Amino acid sequence: MKFRIRQTSAVLGLGGLLLLGTGCNNAAQGGLIGAGAGALGGMAIGSLSGNMGKGAVIGAVAGGLGGAVIGDQNRRRDQRDHYSDY
Repeated sequence: MKFRIRQTSAVLGLGGLLLLGTGCNNAAQGGLIGAGAGALGGMAIGSLSGNMGKGAVIGAVAGGLGGAVIGDQNRRRDQRDHYSDY
């Protein structure tokens, strides 16, 4: 029962963070989305080995960094495409 409450709280917390990130720039939004997706994936993989918390943290960090990099690259591409029209 305690495990289920923790898991539900983690998922709801990550969902709340994703909603807060909707007004952010591309890098921040990508970082939040990546962190949320990474944490969920890390929880799933970590629960198989009995280390759900560690898996969630590792997944969130890796996903956040990857998402921020991808978001920043998308922003740069959009700017380049916008200014190349002139």
